[in-house]
Amino acid sequence: MKKHPGKRMATALALAGLAALAGCAGMNRGAPSGPPVYQCDQNLQFSVSFVNGTAVLKGARGDDVLLRDAGGQGAQTVYSNPRMRAEFGLGASGREAVLQYLQPPPMVARCLRD
Repeated sequence: MKKHPGKRMATALALAGLAALAGCAGMNRGAPSGPPVYQCDQNLQFSVSFVNGTAVLKGARGDDVLLRDAGGQGAQTVYSNPRMRAEFGLGASGREAVLQYLQPPPMVARCLRD
């Protein structure tokens, strides 16, 4: 039986294409699409990025950089600046947070990560 190099090449290209598609499909599984987003009471929403002992919050009330505090117990972490204080890792699932705006108007918001 005579071998056909063209068929082998087509088969190899098809297999390579399938492997590439499978790799691309697996890349999005479990990978976060961006920083976590929290939905809070009082119609607040913010995203947060944790970088080198800071929490960078971006929301409708502006952007804030908070520094890690010594507070917190277990998985709970606390960050603050002169304008606000944020506690993350609350609740049974660890998906809850509390924001305390210290400057006028003072406000406390309970939040849940999507």
